[in-house]
Amino acid sequence: MPYDIPSARALIRETEVHRDIYTSPEVFDLEMKHVFGNAWVYVGHASQIPAMGDFITTTTGVTPVVMVRRGDGGISVLYNRCPHKGTRVANELCGNAGRFFRCPYHAWSFRLDGSIAAIPMPEAYARTEFKGSEAAKGMTPVAAVHVYRDFVFARLAAEGIGFEDFFGDSLSSLDNMVDRSPVGRLEVAGGVLRYLHHCNYKMLMENLTDTCHPMVAHESSAGTAVAVWNTMPPGTPKHPAVEIYAPFMSSYQAFDSMGVQVWPNGHGHTGVSHSIHSDYSAIPGYYEQMVAAHGEEKARRILDTNRHNTAYFPNMTMKGPIQALRIFKPIAADKTMVESWTFRLVGAPDKLLERTLMYSRLINAPTSPVGHDDLEMYERAQDALHADGNVWINTQRNYDPGETPEDTAVTNGTTERQMRNQLRAWKKFMAERVVA
Repeated sequence: MPYDIPSARALIRETEVHRDIYTSPEVFDLEMKHVFGNAWVYVGHASQIPAMGDFITTTTGVTPVVMVRRGDGGISVLYNRCPHKGTRVANELCGNAGRFFRCPYHAWSFRLDGSIAAIPMPEAYARTEFKGSEAAKGMTPVAAVHVYRDFVFARLAAEGIGFEDFFGDSLSSLDNMVDRSPVGRLEVAGGVLRYLHHCNYKMLMENLTDTCHPMVAHESSAGTAVAVWNTMPPGTPKHPAVEIYAPFMSSYQAFDSMGVQVWPNGHGHTGVSHSIHSDYSAIPGYYEQMVAAHGEEKARRILDTNRHNTAYFPNMTMKGPIQALRIFKPIAADKTMVESWTFRLVGAPDKLLERTLMYSRLINAPTSPVGHDDLEMYERAQDALHADGNVWINTQRNYDPGETPEDTAVTNGTTERQMRNQLRAWKKFMAERVVA
């Protein structure tokens, strides 16, 4: 059926959601324009562009953008298209532009803030009132950019909700990850893992706070690792991989006791009281570094916060205890590129980075047996949603009729409340006008 904004918003009910928000190309096009236009979307990390002219290319929704370090030390986020013929200007995933970008089609050149540096044959435009044209403005900057503790976010809409109002107290998860560095600084390290999922990106976001699937979907992978470990002779040193795999096989009761936190605008996290990351072995010397940097009370408070997955609406998730971040990049209604990034805690022992890299390889990589458990479930769902017997998906577990889109609440760990929270945010930001 044809969709407009009101009919797309009607696809979200209190405890169920219509399949078309996962399968309809028309709905996908609307949400790329409106949800990803109105929300604040993660672009990249300042450590990726340390020097003048350094840039990365990425997307917000399906919109191509380039993040670049200017000569004054600031960061620009520009639409990655030439104002002349619309050609993508920066084609590499990352690089250094020097002092300006140069379009590969007709050699129009742009300063690092997007303004025009030079165009070929300027005399040909002398009597054309070129200065009043849209092209004379150069590469268009994204409307709103905010750098928070070196994490760079952008909002495409010229007007709308402010950064602090959009994220609110959910920024405490980012704070905790950065504060785990003795010097309060992170660096992207270890490159990026990318792999394609033939499913809608929202399935991945919802799965992050679905704590009733690990002991089922991951029985063949994490469950096998635990079974093999249980055959080891007494006294065998526990391999770090076992520490990573074993918590996935925790019981419903264990996950329920962990708790879920929801915040307004679709953000939330699992692991309030404890999480699957709570019982990792201590890294020698790290705690002492943290105490020296922060004092014992603050160091304990930072390190005792072990949130599982923090979901940042619309398409970012992070794990503070192991300094890992994932972006679910929508490509089509049934196609998503997953990017898994790892961070170094500056000033901390390298063993922490080694554990983060191991976690990413075992859980979030193209070769991960655990990640492919999830991938199989997503793709089964994407295919089966085309069946006409029932067009609705249920999100009713632990529903409270008093829930609202602006709730800040802590509840039990096996609820589907954070899924409902994300869907309510989708409905809110799927608006014809900008959302303030």
